Amino acid sequence: MPFPDSSVPVQPRPMDPKKDIAVYGYGSVAWKERMEDWKKKQSEKLQVVRHEGDKDSDELDDPDLPKMDEGRQPLWRKLPISSSRINPYRIIIVLRIAILCLFFHYRILHPVNDAYALWLTSVICEIWFAVSWIFDQFPKWSPILRETYLDRLSLRYEKEGKPSQLSDIDVFVSTVDPMKEPPLITANTVLSILAVDYPVDKVACYVSDDGAAMLTFEALSETSEFARKWVPFCKKFCIEPRAPEWYFAQKVDYLKDKVDATFIRERRAIKREYEEFKVRINALVALAQKVPEDGWTMQDGTPWPGNNVRDHPGMIQVFLGQNGVRDIEGNELPRLVYVSREKRPGYDHHKKAGAMNALVRVSAIITNAPYVLNVDCDHYINNSKALREAMCFMMDPTSGKKICYVQFPQRFDGIDRHDRYSNRNVVFFDINMKGLDGIQGPIYVGTGCVFRRQAFYGCDAPTSKKAPRKTCNCWPKWCCCLCCGSRKKKIKAKSSVKKKIKNKDDLKQMHALENIEEGIEGIDNEKSSLMSQSKFEKKFGQSSVFIASTLLEDGGVPKAASSATLLKEAIHVISCGYEDKTEWGKEVGWIYGSVTEDILTGFKMHCHGWRSVYCMPKRPAFKGSAPINLSDRLHQVLRWALGSVEIFFSRHCPIWYGYGGGLKSLERFSYINSVVYPLTSIPLIAYCALPAVCLLTGKFIVPEISNYASIIFMALFISIAATGILEMQWGGVGIHDWWRNEQFWVIGGASSHLFALFQGLLKVLAGVNTNFTVTSKAADDGEFAELYIFKWTSLLIPPLTLLILNIIGVIVGVSDAINNGYDSWGPLFGRLFFALWVIVHLYPFLKGVMGKQEGVPTIILVWAILLASILTLLWVRINPFLAKNDVVLEICGLNCD
Repeated sequence: MPFPDSSVPVQPRPMDPKKDIAVYGYGSVAWKERMEDWKKKQSEKLQVVRHEGDKDSDELDDPDLPKMDEGRQPLWRKLPISSSRINPYRIIIVLRIAILCLFFHYRILHPVNDAYALWLTSVICEIWFAVSWIFDQFPKWSPILRETYLDRLSLRYEKEGKPSQLSDIDVFVSTVDPMKEPPLITANTVLSILAVDYPVDKVACYVSDDGAAMLTFEALSETSEFARKWVPFCKKFCIEPRAPEWYFAQKVDYLKDKVDATFIRERRAIKREYEEFKVRINALVALAQKVPEDGWTMQDGTPWPGNNVRDHPGMIQVFLGQNGVRDIEGNELPRLVYVSREKRPGYDHHKKAGAMNALVRVSAIITNAPYVLNVDCDHYINNSKALREAMCFMMDPTSGKKICYVQFPQRFDGIDRHDRYSNRNVVFFDINMKGLDGIQGPIYVGTGCVFRRQAFYGCDAPTSKKAPRKTCNCWPKWCCCLCCGSRKKKIKAKSSVKKKIKNKDDLKQMHALENIEEGIEGIDNEKSSLMSQSKFEKKFGQSSVFIASTLLEDGGVPKAASSATLLKEAIHVISCGYEDKTEWGKEVGWIYGSVTEDILTGFKMHCHGWRSVYCMPKRPAFKGSAPINLSDRLHQVLRWALGSVEIFFSRHCPIWYGYGGGLKSLERFSYINSVVYPLTSIPLIAYCALPAVCLLTGKFIVPEISNYASIIFMALFISIAATGILEMQWGGVGIHDWWRNEQFWVIGGASSHLFALFQGLLKVLAGVNTNFTVTSKAADDGEFAELYIFKWTSLLIPPLTLLILNIIGVIVGVSDAINNGYDSWGPLFGRLFFALWVIVHLYPFLKGVMGKQEGVPTIILVWAILLASILTLLWVRINPFLAKNDVVLEICGLNCD
């Protein structure tokens, strides 16, 4: 057999780990080299499959593998909580459920016969608390974190020498009353948006003034002028944060890291400019305190159109981004637009949700960015790269199309160090939201949220071909049988339309029209025919320009349209009658029917198969102010709770709505929990009143405890403590924040949640609407001065009553024990522990009603004396706790004979 020619290269045998062991020997140098080459090849193949396949970016194990081009690697990755932290938590959850079963087995089989009513009430309350806890724990089973890569975003979409390919973003800022939401706070929010680290030609800021206040208009004019100096200063020296009030308020030595003489000189100059800007804004506020009899007039002498807040035309003013207005260095500035929608008597304007929908339409006419950021007027951008953080998810080539919004946690300034009323809400933002992110995403479209515009138009999320078809409007499939009859006709109509398509633009428009139809018909993947003009108008309203903008998934406005034409159309879409006989507020935009429109809107999006993302950058993306006064805080919680009650009694209740859509089971549990929690107020108040009743009557809700019962009770208390400790550990929450959350859960549940429940019932049964006032965002002079202000409100009555009842009960119980001797102290300890548990949880409320005063408020003294008198009459004179049929015979000790 001839030898092969040495000049012809021999093709090496393909690498196979098992065969290589037999040929080269395990552990040999040649085998190790072969194995390294084999691993290298496999790694490269895996990266190609993951990058080009149909998998989500959150399924990647390690985006830092070196063989893929940096610009083609994923823009983010999922970071699950380590098993060493989350597995013990899951084990404790299972054990606690088992202990609860044993606990209720004992409680139900061992009633207290001499206090049967008290025992039955306590068992019902405890069962409700257990079910609520289980609903709260299920969404926390798989919490995750997410990590973004801003450098990869720049490599992919911002190449040197070429225009930036980052998507456009419209930013919405909403305000109503400039007296409660000071213009200076709104101005700082706007300035932080205009100075954001993002291409200026791709950012537009829309300010919604739902109060049509001339003060807000004038303040925005001053803000646009100051922005010409502030924006270049921020970008030149990369300062953080870019809201001047909070930047100059930082107690840091700005000379420590910035030794450049130019920076020192310009910083001092811009600070003087800002102080002058504040003086001008404060002068406008002072002038607005006294409204002229004839109303306000503008500089040209014409009356201000918004003098009548409830009856005025729509107003739009573009301050920046046109007419060659540039900063002091000659650079372009982001667009700044003032919007005040039309209001007329007899129309339902739907409060904030209606104002936000008006902004959606106006922005679609003027800029039509594919993504929108929603912030409140008091929530400024604290991290100038926040928009880039969101774009890492939205513009990810593999999973970005499935994401409807990116929610950032809310962080607050101006809260006292002890956070008396749990304003930071750390447990919700750092624990609950991480758990929801591991399921389908955050459950609400709140402030600090970047969302996809197309998702607001009622479209279904893109799904794979094997995904089940969604049903009409997310109702159960049996509700859609009437829609199936016309499907064949629509398919035939579609085939006839396809024959008329001649170019790619027509094809793109057809696909866009089909996507719009999906939002109306609820049909996924099985495309149907083009929508007629009447169907477009029924869904979006009678604006051809706006309808055309909805067909552009990548945004943009018609190039041929003039500014005057667009402005005229923008005024048309904010008219008060534009939404009549359309699907705005039903299937399009922010959903009406609840004062918490953010939860309802997020729920509708998830029902359409979209997923959301929770982003927690190291530097908080947004910061705002919170009402630190007790009364204002309770009114804020009342608004949230009433919104949940409204959803619970509406057709959008997650208990029965959304089946057959894209909502996951655990996500449904979290939505159910978010709307039923106000119902917990009734068992909570009953349970907090039980200790006082037990101390006043000498009865108790638990019979004499045996050894077995003692073990169960101890195991239950240990499991509760262990659950809290492990939850704080994997969530990164301190014990102080956790304890404040527990305290305010009792305070809010005994006051705001109860009122919300009754107000919701009145609205549903009697049609009685409740008008809410805007929470004041202004702080008084002096640090945390507002914290000590006592403002009486009816919300204070239930917790104040519970507090006084338990204090009186403790006094009565201790007095009885002293009078009856040593033997009565043993049974008293259980009742005292029960009552002290309530008092400790209501302690922040006690400090709130006491305020910072020399004496006790008169209303508290009157209420305490009234309750004490009533309880004394019941206990001493009437004594209703003594059985009427019992006859007590005692030997008097006298010889009557």
